[in-house]
Amino acid sequence: MTLSPGLRRAALVAHVTCSVGWFGAVAAYTALDVTAVTSRQVETVRGAHLAMDLTVSYVIVPLALAALATGLIQALGTSWGLIRHYWVLAKLLLTVVATAVLLVEARTVATLAEYAASSPDPRPMPGTLPHSIGGLAVLLLITVLSMVKPQGLTRYGWRKQQEQRRKKTMAATG
Repeated sequence: MTLSPGLRRAALVAHVTCSVGWFGAVAAYTALDVTAVTSRQVETVRGAHLAMDLTVSYVIVPLALAALATGLIQALGTSWGLIRHYWVLAKLLLTVVATAVLLVEARTVATLAEYAASSPDPRPMPGTLPHSIGGLAVLLLITVLSMVKPQGLTRYGWRKQQEQRRKKTMAATG
């Protein structure tokens, strides 16, 4: 299945918008996370944890799921394919893992926010900095793969390429 040029552009715009939004939201979340673990002000720490929960629930998770969905549409609707190129396959796997970790971590963030809201002093609470920084690193890697598009076909991609070449050769000679 190949998308028409107009639909392909629309899908690309949607995918880039969701992906860049996801990256930006995680960057903002990381700033809140740093604030939550470094501030000495009780209300600042409490507010940071509550804002982190809202950001995860209403911004990061929807953007991650939308980036995954639009990425699948892009891969399946263009000549890049889903499993023809190693870089596309790597992006898919990294996105699936990042989204799965995010969905698990979202529960932790919600629990921390509930505790911060009810605790007289939430300052000793742990943050989620390893996940924040790790998430940013994974999203940066996915972005680099999207921009650089390293060479390399999977076995399936190589086989499909050979089939297309044979068809062209037969059409030209036959």
